[in-house]
Parts: sequence; structure tokens; C-alpha cells
Amino acid sequence: MIVRDGPQVTQAMIEVEAIPTLRDNYVWALHDGNHAVLVDPGESAPIVTWLSSRGLHLAAILVTHHHADHVGGIAGLLARHDAPVFGPTRGTAPSRSVADGDILELPGLDASVTVISTPGHTLDHVCYVGEGRLFCGDTLFSCGCGRLFEGSPAQMHASLERLAALPGDTRVYCAHEYTLANIAFALEVEPDNAALRERRREALALRKAGLPTLPVSLARERDCNPFLRCGEASIRVAASQHAGCPVTAGVETFAVIRAWKDEE
Repeated sequence: MIVRDGPQVTQAMIEVEAIPTLRDNYVWALHDGNHAVLVDPGESAPIVTWLSSRGLHLAAILVTHHHADHVGGIAGLLARHDAPVFGPTRGTAPSRSVADGDILELPGLDASVTVISTPGHTLDHVCYVGEGRLFCGDTLFSCGCGRLFEGSPAQMHASLERLAALPGDTRVYCAHEYTLANIAFALEVEPDNAALRERRREALALRKAGLPTLPVSLARERDCNPFLRCGEASIRVAASQHAGCPVTAGVETFAVIRAWKDEE
């Protein structure tokens, strides 16, 4: 949106807000005070209330993958709003199916995002990055990553490496409030990580105040998240000790610590 005030032309600021849904999901809403774009609406009722309370028009929906807690609210929203849906084809009826490298101009907002294919959690999972923000669904969590329901360890590791290569000041918007549980596991893997202990103190304070632990900078995730640190000697050693045999850095280390986390 463009705001004109006399001879000057300024760009309206886009805000991002978390709408808590279901048990621990966040629906991320990008808006400029008039139009809103939603990411992964898992249920409709709280979103309808949120849109109404702010007087916002639903301009578009972005979907990262087909699981019900990410798409379950779409039908209810479309019954009330005429908005395009962008995402993978499974589980949705997208107005536009997206593919790796697509650049989407967000309807109603003066902003765009680029689609990144991130197979692992599901084979057709995608993320959206733009304007210094990463909406990563269930691929990347703060201090964790998604379970491998469909993809291989090699696929998920490659997807995470691709996300980790984004600029460090990228703000990471995950789809679940899993941070404290993920930190507990990460400290099992890397108990001497000072950055991780500081992240735990911060996350505890935020949750005590009733606030999300997200977004978080990608630079902090590189320092704290064991699944982004599979090339570090400390993570490889911990994985080898857990496996009871030597493992190599990278994919083998990732596979061991992901299986370790699944045991929790």
C-alpha cells in the first residue's frame, strides 16, 4: 500500500503478528493496517475474530505443507473472504501452485516472497522468504526441526543447510511454539553451549510473560540449533557417543540426532 501525504510518497509499514491456534500453532499474519496475508491457517474461528477486531481484509493465504494443523482453517476463511491460496497442491485448493524459486507479489501488500523448496518433513514442503523474514512452517523450529514424515535425513539436512545460508539477520517465523522443549533436547546434545543456555533464559522469560519465543534471528539459530550445527565437532562427538560408533559430520550426524530426538 502507498500512503500519499502532500507531495511525499511513503511505503506503509508491514507488521507481522502471531495468531495462536490449536494447541501450539502460530498462524503468522502480515498486514499493513488494511490488508492481511496469512501463513498456514490451521483453524478459522480465531482468525476470523482477529481479522474482524482489526478491520482487516484477507488478501491471500500462503501454505507451507498439507498437514491439517496448517490447512484446516482455509475452507472456513474462504467461505467468508475471497482470497487466493498459494502453496503445494496436496491438502489445499491453491489458486496458484508454487515451485522452488517462484517470486510471489503478496496481494494487497507492497511486498514479495520467494519460494524455497524444503523437502524433509513432507516431500513437497516449501518455505517463504522475503523482506528479511523466513516463514518456515515445520521445516525449521527454534532450536529444532520437523520430524521426517516423508523425506530422508539427506533431504532434510540439505533443506536446513539451504535455510542456514540465508543472511544472519533473517527473522525466523516457525509454525509451532516448541522452543523450550527443543532447547531441553539441544542441551542434552550440547550442554556446554553458552549461547544455548542464554536462549533458554530468554525463552523462559518470554513464555512467563505470555509472549511467543518467536521470531528469532537466523544467526542465533546457527549458534543454538543442533540441527543447523551438524558440521560442528561438538555435535558430531555427541552423535557418535549416542550411536555407540563414529559418525561423520553432516548428514550422518543429522540422522543420528534426529533419531535421538524422536526417542524423546
